[in-house]
Parts: sequence; structure tokens; C-alpha cells
Amino acid sequence: MKCMKNLRQFQVTFATDCSQLVKMVSEPEEWPAFESYLEDIKLLKGSFLNSDIVHVPRTANLRADSLARSARKQSSFVVHMDAELPIWFTESI
Repeated sequence: MKCMKNLRQFQVTFATDCSQLVKMVSEPEEWPAFESYLEDIKLLKGSFLNSDIVHVPRTANLRADSLARSARKQSSFVVHMDAELPIWFTESI
């Protein structure tokens, strides 16, 4: 969401294969343990004129499913995801 905001996209649809994520965003009161994360999402959603998050089952998106499966087979993994690299990472480059 932050990346799309930075790209000045104001009408966006986010698609995910995680049905629970869609439920969390649409029914945040049911997920009190994720309140701080959902508050961030709510603030970011407010920066778009129109935004939506939809569930797309993996069976309906074979390309994404294939990419996810191949990523899980990789020996490396992502330890941090953000719009900016963490300081410890940039110092190691």
C-alpha cells in the first residue's frame, strides 16, 4: 500500500490469496491481536480515493501460485520487507 501511495496511485485494488487477510481488513474488530497492523492499513487506505482488497484463490491464478511455490523452494528467505532498506542491510552492501 505504501509503495502504491508513493507511486501516486489513488484508485487501487489489492489482490491476495489469503482469505484471512481480506477478513482482517474488512472486519478489524474481530482481530484485536492485529490492531496495530490494522490501524496502519486503515491509515494507508485513507490515502487512496478508492481502494479494495480482494481474495483470489491460488487455483484462479496459476502464475502467482507457481511463483509462490518456486519462492518457497529457494534456500534464501526474506527477513525484512519495507519501502526502505534497514540500516543494518545498507551498511553491509
